[in-house]
Amino acid sequence: MQRILIVRFSSIGDIVLTSPVMRALRARFPDADIRFLTKRAYAELVQPNPYLNNIFLFDGKLRDTIDEVRAFRPDVIIDLHHNLRTAILKAAVGCKAYSFPKLNLEKWLHVKLRLDTLPDLHIVDRYFTSVETLGVVNDGQGLDFFIREDVKLPQLPAVFSEGYVAVVVGAKFATKRIPEEKLTTIIKGLKRPVVLVGGPEDAEVGERLANSEQVFNACGRTSLQESARIIERATVVITPDTGMMHIAAAYDRPTISIWGNTVPAFGMTPYMPQHPEQSHLIEQKGLSCRPCSKIGFGKCPKKHFDCMMLLDTGTVISIAHRYI
Repeated sequence: MQRILIVRFSSIGDIVLTSPVMRALRARFPDADIRFLTKRAYAELVQPNPYLNNIFLFDGKLRDTIDEVRAFRPDVIIDLHHNLRTAILKAAVGCKAYSFPKLNLEKWLHVKLRLDTLPDLHIVDRYFTSVETLGVVNDGQGLDFFIREDVKLPQLPAVFSEGYVAVVVGAKFATKRIPEEKLTTIIKGLKRPVVLVGGPEDAEVGERLANSEQVFNACGRTSLQESARIIERATVVITPDTGMMHIAAAYDRPTISIWGNTVPAFGMTPYMPQHPEQSHLIEQKGLSCRPCSKIGFGKCPKKHFDCMMLLDTGTVISIAHRYI
């Protein structure tokens, strides 16, 4: 039996973006033992995936993980993280291994020198370059995200039964988040039921935004899987460049993604090959300071945050009304 290990330690969006590779590997090797290695914090992203036989969870002790992987005796490692830790893992295990082009130099040139040498290639397609030697091809069916059957939609007020807009409040970095005042204007302009999605760190902002019976604050009240259920049932999703954006794409939800310090040119836009017309990208083009980082900062380095503060909320509202 072929034994295959896929490695992606983090984070939410990056792991969701590996899902087409999992599906394609299973199609190519239906009888293989395919396993996934990720950090324990992201276990619920991959545990329900039917294309995997099992998963390994990384707790920060690389030696323990190496021992577990050696015991598995993989024939091949598909490295979709490609960093120092995965290099050590691959060297220690000693089997065949394939990695994807991470393009760190190209991203650095884009951020620091404004030299755009990045290929016009989505990261999903870059992931597939790591498995092309194995005869694995992209089936063009987009992303997957699997929710356990026991995970239910939170109890929402009756007014939400005819549909709602999911608004993602949080993002790991402040320079990716939609400012609270912009969210307030968008929510008021929608004049439709809204469910706010975010983690515990977004709960206070969510409480301030949820100032009417048409706004339900789920921030900090739902697990990752429950938040995904909210996204799955939404009529349209409004989100910054964050993991929930990719979960929305996995469910083929009409998505309005609002880009702050990061740029779509990095190749991590909502991956929706079946319905690309439902992905609406909103960004402030022409800002000399953008992108200021390939991931994000705790605050705007220039102190003006123009990439978000210049957001035309009317455009967001107008696009959302096409679907509600």
